[in-house]
Amino acid sequence: MGNKKRRKKAQLPFRINILFFVVFLMFSVLVLQLGVVQILNGEAFQEEIDRTIQDTTKIPVPRGKIYDSNHRVVVDNKPLYSITYTPAKGTQAEEKLDVAEKLATFISMDSEDDLAGITDRNKQEYVYLKTKEDAEERVTPEEKKELSNSEFYQLVLERIPEEDLKGISKEEYEVIAIKKELDKAYSLTPQIVKNEDVTAEEYAKVAEHLDELPGVNATTDWDRDYPYGYTFKNLLGSITSQEQGIPADSEAYYMTRGYSRNDRVGKSGLEEYYEESLRGRKEQIQYTTTKSGRVIDTKTIVEGQRGKDLVLTVDLEFQEEVDKIVREELKAARSKHPHANRYLKDAIAVVMNPKTGDILAMSGQTYDEKNDEYNNSEYKAMQDAHRPGSIVKGATVLAGYESGVITPGQVFNDRTINIAGTPSKSSYSNLGPVNDYEALRRSSNVYMFYIALKMGGENRYPFPNESKAAFDTAAWQQMRNYFQQFGLGVKTGIDYPFESTGYSGKSARDPGLLMDFAIGQYDTFTTLQMAQYVSTIANDGYRVSPHFLKEIREPGVSDEKLGSISKSVNTKVLNRIQMDQDLIARVQEGFRQAFQEQRGTGTSHFGDKDYNPAGKTGTAEDEVYENGVKTDVENLSLVGYAPFDDPEVAFAVIAPKTGIVKNQYSINKEIGSRILDTYFDLKEERVEKEIEENEEEN
Repeated sequence: MGNKKRRKKAQLPFRINILFFVVFLMFSVLVLQLGVVQILNGEAFQEEIDRTIQDTTKIPVPRGKIYDSNHRVVVDNKPLYSITYTPAKGTQAEEKLDVAEKLATFISMDSEDDLAGITDRNKQEYVYLKTKEDAEERVTPEEKKELSNSEFYQLVLERIPEEDLKGISKEEYEVIAIKKELDKAYSLTPQIVKNEDVTAEEYAKVAEHLDELPGVNATTDWDRDYPYGYTFKNLLGSITSQEQGIPADSEAYYMTRGYSRNDRVGKSGLEEYYEESLRGRKEQIQYTTTKSGRVIDTKTIVEGQRGKDLVLTVDLEFQEEVDKIVREELKAARSKHPHANRYLKDAIAVVMNPKTGDILAMSGQTYDEKNDEYNNSEYKAMQDAHRPGSIVKGATVLAGYESGVITPGQVFNDRTINIAGTPSKSSYSNLGPVNDYEALRRSSNVYMFYIALKMGGENRYPFPNESKAAFDTAAWQQMRNYFQQFGLGVKTGIDYPFESTGYSGKSARDPGLLMDFAIGQYDTFTTLQMAQYVSTIANDGYRVSPHFLKEIREPGVSDEKLGSISKSVNTKVLNRIQMDQDLIARVQEGFRQAFQEQRGTGTSHFGDKDYNPAGKTGTAEDEVYENGVKTDVENLSLVGYAPFDDPEVAFAVIAPKTGIVKNQYSINKEIGSRILDTYFDLKEERVEKEIEENEEEN
């Protein structure tokens, strides 16, 4: 028993020794391997470490296209020959000058714009690089000791003789112009050197000599193209140039969203509003460089994809016709009464679907007196506000119903009202007894005056001549609250960077001013607000947000085919006016009578139409001051929709500052009737064409 224990004790140290020996061998191998790595392969591995510095550059892609509602391209990308420069890390000024001098032998940079942008600083830097030693010797060693590097450089430039700058040749100016563009480039980020008017010959020469031009590439760029010219272009908007890059005041916003400083972005209109969709997905290229900045490898890690496409609600064929109508009628009004209408410079129209909010056309025409020409100014439909006149009477009547100051069918005697301290108030003539239908059909001011007086707390009827009226200023807010339910005086919700809400006059303790408000002769509204207002009436009290965008689509597989739908814009109901449907129906009927019944203010232009229109005319007093002299003018307005029983199109028109003259040209009614005629004629033509095409296929 004891012998067995002794044998076990003897075996244990032996096994431990073997284990230690194995561990020793393993450490020996490890040390040997480390020696090989450090001594024999150390330099190679260090080079590998040094050369695996990686940077990622994002390359811009073409923006998405914009189509009209019938899928016709209204904004496209036009390919351009382009010469670009992508500097490696640490590229020095001397290297850029060398590239510029070589590149100048292949491309021309002698346009006025190219040379006009050259500053004295650009010239000084060029001369410095060409005569560096001589230039630096003009600063004494004692002076240099007292200066920082930047101060020394600045002094060197300042001491370059004027005759050296004047001696720069035309060829050297081109080199300076190229160098100026090269200097704008960020490391590993392409910078366009020239992409306007690059000829096929220049493109070919540069492409053949790329091995002599480090960082230079001959590629293709793009610019925005507008197949329909200036039609709707103001609302489509514009983009910045690469030279402008992202706006300086929005740099932080764009940089945190993956933009580079020289990226082109939408700076106005729909280009700006839908920037996020139109911008596309940048191509990402990974550069592997040495520590000195030399590029030794590149690879694409994210494939670029051009921006998504927008499909608008606007029908460009219809838009062109509306522009033509508005322009022709503005010309006609000015030529018929040239002296009286000398202040008439604008005519504006908005056409929309009252049920969906689709903007079908938006037109503005402005007369440029200086150049004697007419220009598109569609943006004025959202930015310019005017006193609208009697078109607002539908809102006034509904405010009267809902506030309880009048009842359906109530009659007021339309005759002049004289309030102490207030100018006489009347309609265009004394109309006699009128009910709510007649007040809308014949455009009674007095009927609206009584609604305003009653809302202000004055309930005497008929109002005693020259009496002082009771008035509660709370009526101002009450009346405006009703108007705002229709979109008058508030934002419409349009998908656009900016829209005006108009001007709200002072809520004075003056019943006469509220009476003016009730007939549209106090606060100002935009044409778009007027279109939303009449659409709300046409749409049984539902106020929908007007919009330009119909769909966002993925880029198509070809230029001829649209991609799949990424997003569809649904109808957005902003509110339902707080009024009973039967009361809204009375105003709708009043609008129908105004366009179709005897003595209706719009019957002369709409009474014979077979598309069953409804609407309201308007005239507002306005004034113009010129050299301190006041001239009274009028704003002629019109709103309407059709068909009355199932509305599919609504419109608003205003022609501000027409002269006050007998038998004034009814520019508002001419524009409105022609717009509706064109809409339904075009609709019929398309239906007939579709039927013919179907018959041919069958």
